[in-house]
Amino acid sequence: MPSPLLDWSAIDHVLLDMDGTVLDLAYDTHFWQHLLPRRYAEHHGLSLEHAEARLRPQFESTQGTLNWYCLDHWSAVTGIDIIALKAADESRARIAPLPGSLRFLEQVRASGRALWLATNAHHGSWRLKLEITGIGDYFEKILSSHDFGAPKEDARFWPALQARHPFDPARTLFADDSLPVLRAARAYGIREVIAIGHPDSSQPRRQIDEFPSVDRLEELLPIR
Repeated sequence: MPSPLLDWSAIDHVLLDMDGTVLDLAYDTHFWQHLLPRRYAEHHGLSLEHAEARLRPQFESTQGTLNWYCLDHWSAVTGIDIIALKAADESRARIAPLPGSLRFLEQVRASGRALWLATNAHHGSWRLKLEITGIGDYFEKILSSHDFGAPKEDARFWPALQARHPFDPARTLFADDSLPVLRAARAYGIREVIAIGHPDSSQPRRQIDEFPSVDRLEELLPIR
């Protein structure tokens, strides 16, 4: 049966977030909430509790800004080479697609629709994740908000994206796990804005009422 959420005949472009949409957010949860505080404590000779207390206001003050996603920024703040830590740590084995993501990507490509990855991830992060998972081969374009000077939740991102990579918002599907990002996409006029309800396999699924939502991208199949 066709997806109850989508009229695929009205969709020409498919734009997808990376972390928590195509890939499991469990890796990022582990890295930022557990691994980095532990390494920061070791690096500066602090207790874990003291390290977490130092980092918490830094995280809170940058949330929603481009620095929140910038590995260069966090390297400067922590004194740790974040890109090198991500590349070397054994936790990189946690980087993996969410169930059903590859099937969805395959079918979108087979349908002939434009398929773009639109991520807030810093180049040091998305390049590592694409190398490990191989998902980059599915996308015609890899678009990072760091190349546009504003994160996806900022209203400036969407016109900057369209100016450089033209697409018709009225014939576009965009899926993301971030509600602020989805609100910005909806305000810009993206036709189909879909929330991911279970972006992190290590956490319970979320109840989302503000947007049409699916737990996994494959729930938007089949494409008709």
